[in-house]
Amino acid sequence: MPLKPSLQSISAAAAVATMNPLLSVAGRSGGALRSSPGQPAVASHPTVEVSLDTVGRTLWSFMRPNGRPSFSPPLLRDLHAMQRSIHDMAEAGGGALPFRYMVVGSRVPGIFNLGGDLALFAEKIARGDREGLRQYAHACVDVVFANADGYGHPVTTLALVQGDALGGGFEAALSCDLIVAEKQAKFGLPEVLFNLFPGMGAYTLLTRRVGTRIAERMILGGQTYTATDLHEMGIVDILAEPGDGEATVRDHLARIDRRYNAHEAIQRTKRLVNPVRHQELRDITDIWVDAALRLAETDLRKMMRLVNAQNRRIQTIQVESVAS
Repeated sequence: MPLKPSLQSISAAAAVATMNPLLSVAGRSGGALRSSPGQPAVASHPTVEVSLDTVGRTLWSFMRPNGRPSFSPPLLRDLHAMQRSIHDMAEAGGGALPFRYMVVGSRVPGIFNLGGDLALFAEKIARGDREGLRQYAHACVDVVFANADGYGHPVTTLALVQGDALGGGFEAALSCDLIVAEKQAKFGLPEVLFNLFPGMGAYTLLTRRVGTRIAERMILGGQTYTATDLHEMGIVDILAEPGDGEATVRDHLARIDRRYNAHEAIQRTKRLVNPVRHQELRDITDIWVDAALRLAETDLRKMMRLVNAQNRRIQTIQVESVAS
């Protein structure tokens, strides 16, 4: 069935926004890194920088997407590839990994991640592409589940949030065992502003941290929170001063490592008592797809206005990056 003229314009605008990403503000990937002689190489990817700190027993990963710092298909592909490489490392090590901790951060100044690829959403919704939306949503929650499950190993995952974490970016942080946030970071779930809900883990993950009532209030309120707000609510675990995030993470992990036996036992107990189920996440994405396909043209226009605001913001960051 041909699209209505109004939907054609939305689909065309979304396609342009999706196909013509802005230049990266995070630089280029460094390729394969080797922490020290005799240690296994750790591969970086075009949109994900990865390095292994063998002394701290920590795998560091930093998102560095091209264009808008959202979960675009290329970023999702690289995150999946990184997660597969973790399983490959375990197999090569006889089931053991050369690290205990996994840190997820961002190299985009002032931004952790802005969430789902809204231009892609708008294009697929306008075209009624249910299967495309479903595949995208499943790819997102597969990444979320891997973080929440420690990649199937006793790995403690930690989100290092040094900039804004919105929508799916907030969900990605919530999927980690611990959240360290610099005080200038902001968090929010803006999906309700265009009549949708965050369907890639927010309800599952927030209810496990703060309960159903507060989780629903956060999801339906569309409010932006400071890192201090969420620290007081028990969602952010550790506050760091601006610029001190990485050092704060290293100090905290060193303290954990001194009592690692107790910490690892608690992590295993937590995942046994209060597990995040992969199928639950996928089932919720199916509800999200149904809701997305019911959006009105006015909702899609609001979505595209947010895309344009994101574009303007990243352009400003680019200018500032060049100037510095």
